[in-house]
Amino acid sequence: MTSQPLSSRKCGPLKGTLKVPGDKSLSHRALIFGALAVGETCIEGLLEGEDVLATAAALRALGAEVERSSDGVWHVWGRGIGGLRAPDGVLDLGNSGTGARLLMGVVAQQPIRAVFAGDGSLQSRPMGRIFGPLSQMGVSVVAAEGDQLPATLTGPERLRPISYELPKPSAQIKSAVLLAGLAAPGITEVIEPEVTRDHTERMARAFGAEVEVSQQDGKRHIRLTGQPELVATSVTVAADPSSAAFPAVAALISQGSELVISGVMTNLTRTGLYDTLLEMGADLSFANEAEVAGETVADLVVKSSILKGVEVPADRAPSMIDEYPVLAVAAAYASGTTVMRGLAELRVKESDRLSAIAEGLKTIGVNVTETEDSLTVEGTGGEVPGGGTIATHMDHRIAMAFLVAGTAAKSAVKVDDGSFIETSFPGFTDLMNGLGAHMERVNR
Repeated sequence: MTSQPLSSRKCGPLKGTLKVPGDKSLSHRALIFGALAVGETCIEGLLEGEDVLATAAALRALGAEVERSSDGVWHVWGRGIGGLRAPDGVLDLGNSGTGARLLMGVVAQQPIRAVFAGDGSLQSRPMGRIFGPLSQMGVSVVAAEGDQLPATLTGPERLRPISYELPKPSAQIKSAVLLAGLAAPGITEVIEPEVTRDHTERMARAFGAEVEVSQQDGKRHIRLTGQPELVATSVTVAADPSSAAFPAVAALISQGSELVISGVMTNLTRTGLYDTLLEMGADLSFANEAEVAGETVADLVVKSSILKGVEVPADRAPSMIDEYPVLAVAAAYASGTTVMRGLAELRVKESDRLSAIAEGLKTIGVNVTETEDSLTVEGTGGEVPGGGTIATHMDHRIAMAFLVAGTAAKSAVKVDDGSFIETSFPGFTDLMNGLGAHMERVNR
């Protein structure tokens, strides 16, 4: 992929009504459950970013029929649980950690062999957290040094159900175990010390699986009954709250702005950022609430605001883990100090996201203190100097966050590569410019 340096400079008010792309987490899962169901699943609003397209390609390689019609609707003809076949080649998931980890649970369902690989960023990310529970279920794993990709997984003749307590909050680990458990006889249980996004549980039910959730001893127990017959259904993918965060924060920090972002998913496991922004004094609200395909959605109304620093509790991290880069930008424009704790998981995202945020803020003239699992940002009261070039480390959310920072900075903010934005938010700069931003390509 050719790098695309981008620049963002101070703009006037951002105005308009917009719809951001479909939620990435839902898009991956809709394709996967469609491939495991019997019949034709129709998916509207699928995020057509590179990560999701990599999952679609991998499912085709595993024997599912996946097509996009001219009207933008995606159609998946599934092969049933345990009915996929061994791929002829390597399953290359590009930069998609979600796709890779969830599909490992899918491959575990049948006695087939599959080699998982990805780009340089994905192959540096830890996968042992997935290999461990799948190995307990009987899956053979041969991985590169350090439990990284490339890795070869071979499903067993008979998968074992397990009861597995997550060592750390992770919807991806939970989902891999539950997806594998669909093919295991009996009950597969995942125990969460802290609640993580629950899209897999919701979608499993929508396709006909039996999933029970209960609270015991302060922990969340998810119990899935194995070997159901999943029935194809229609899915409408709600707008991604993680993607909505970027134009929302840009509106908050740009004077005179007012945006309406339509149909944003408001699942409570995903709204930690918006709770935090409200605590910071943001003028934002949700209107026209509805339910779409088992998920709640609403229009997000955002107006420019004077923000103040807050302390963000560590237990909020699972509900906003992808939004910390853009929250840090909001904190830079706030008055006072913002302290974010419980961020160790950011070190194993598409980049060491915690260090990338800290480095980026320093580059644009913001004082910041980084520890192993926390970030303290000294707000500028709206006077961010800007300037400099941000090292994105091939991370789409770092790129978008600092392009947002440039919309109100005194000097333009550049990012060294915006090409990876396509993994989650195709057309991001065009959409932002249509609202009044000034984002453009620059010469290297």
